[in-house]
Amino acid sequence: MPVEFISAVNVNPSNELNRLGLAAIDRPFFQRYARTLDDYGFDYTLVPYGSPGHDPFTLAAALTQYTERVRPIVALRPNTMYPTVAAKQLATLDQLSGGRAVVHFIAGGDDHEQAREGDRLPKEQRYARQAEYIEILRRVWTSTTAFDHAGTYYSFEDFVSLVRPVNGTIPVSVGGSSADAYRVGGALGDIFGLWGEPLRETQEQIDAVYEQARLAGRSDRPRIWVTFRPIIAETEELAWEKAHRTLGVLAESAGLAAQFLRRRGVPPANVGSQRLLAAAERGEVHDRALWTAPAKATNAGGASTALVGTPETVAAAILDYVDLGAELISIRGYDNYNDLVDYGRYVLPLIRQELAHREATGQRGEVVSPDAGLDRRELAAVGATGTSA
Repeated sequence: MPVEFISAVNVNPSNELNRLGLAAIDRPFFQRYARTLDDYGFDYTLVPYGSPGHDPFTLAAALTQYTERVRPIVALRPNTMYPTVAAKQLATLDQLSGGRAVVHFIAGGDDHEQAREGDRLPKEQRYARQAEYIEILRRVWTSTTAFDHAGTYYSFEDFVSLVRPVNGTIPVSVGGSSADAYRVGGALGDIFGLWGEPLRETQEQIDAVYEQARLAGRSDRPRIWVTFRPIIAETEELAWEKAHRTLGVLAESAGLAAQFLRRRGVPPANVGSQRLLAAAERGEVHDRALWTAPAKATNAGGASTALVGTPETVAAAILDYVDLGAELISIRGYDNYNDLVDYGRYVLPLIRQELAHREATGQRGEVVSPDAGLDRRELAAVGATGTSA
């Protein structure tokens, strides 16, 4: 399948740089953002979930009415909705959108966040519940007669749904960096989501997911999704200057709780964040353009590693992950709308052009034109100090 691109939904002009702090939906902005996703060729957009935030099903349904092609990925925590209800809601969204619905499962990496909505299962049981949930969804989508279910976490009798997905099923995405995540996602996921780690560690995670798919007896494997926060500019030096300005804002605005935990050396609860912080301790810049300083500044509160450079450099860095096996690339910025436009104008076309070249010729082309005479670590220092070493 071709490499595809993912963004993330935004409902108003607030972002991590302007710190407007708006919570309400700005309908004109939301409509413009949704249509821009279509206009610039994004294939998917994540509709996230958090205990204080908007309902992702409602946002996804609204987004499909403003767009023609982009596919909403609805983030779903199993504790928030019974699986038979979720199966119908997803199938309804799928019909409403002409077959565009995707669901991304969040087992939950933070006990405190899970307890905010009454979920007190330990993490290993959350993954076991997630596996049962996925199996129920798929049976609901395919069963034409009523059936019973008596599992560890869910039990019901004589259920059948008349609401069918357009293409018979809906893609299921699973994410995480723990052994439990690999096991469940490798066995049951159509897609497996990773945060942007260095190439070697990313390859190790991909191999772990594929091994679990093999152990589950699958003849196929999940498609790999990797997430980055690119920072681009016309030259390498300008990109690093922009990166360090962004870092200053992130460090200043990181939540008080995250700052407190960082000062005390308390690691985040979820394995994915722990891995990002470990990468940051090993070095600030990895491989071609992976920058870990934002993860360190925010205590790795979510996908927080950047790719820094010109559009050519960032496109080449993304292609390095494609070469490892990534088929879905999530890129979202810090200045959400403007970054979305820049990625659509300057990064996605380069990647698609190179992939088309490879398919036509069987050979790799050149997409990188970094500033001569400065390597990426020297450019990082330029951004921090204003002068080269």
